[in-house]
Amino acid sequence: MRWSRRCGRRRCGSMPTSADPGSGATGKGADAGLAALYQERILDHYRRPRHKGTLDRATGVHGVKNPLCGDDVTVAVLMRDDIVVEARYTGTGCSIMQATASMLMGLVHGRARGEIETLARRFDAMLTSGTADAALGELDALAGVATFKARHKCARLPWQALLRALADGGR
Repeated sequence: MRWSRRCGRRRCGSMPTSADPGSGATGKGADAGLAALYQERILDHYRRPRHKGTLDRATGVHGVKNPLCGDDVTVAVLMRDDIVVEARYTGTGCSIMQATASMLMGLVHGRARGEIETLARRFDAMLTSGTADAALGELDALAGVATFKARHKCARLPWQALLRALADGGR
């Protein structure tokens, strides 16, 4: 685990990784190994976000905020013939929100609005059930968020911004 040198307690917001001793990533079965792999994927997208930045020629842009935790994300999409040609995001927030936005922008590239709406429903179902859904690509790493109800809003925020940007882009 990661420990703060100052107080000897685990830092708020830090997540154990497979490299952390005692993280349960090894020796505790396939579930622990899979959980560690998912956790690494989330941290990787948080630390090295993909598709982050502005999109000058966007056909739809929408921003949403969670005033309770400070998460703030804006999604911009470029659509042609009801297909997402490009999607990017800007914003600040927790690792769950940032990783979701990073993975989500890659998932929607080349997809039609109706398909994206179906994926959004599948994502909500995954957050409710805690069962990973391969149709969601890398976003299946967020299945573990199901056990943390307070973090559901963090994971859903980029989806909300995306769906509203898609609605704006279709006008």
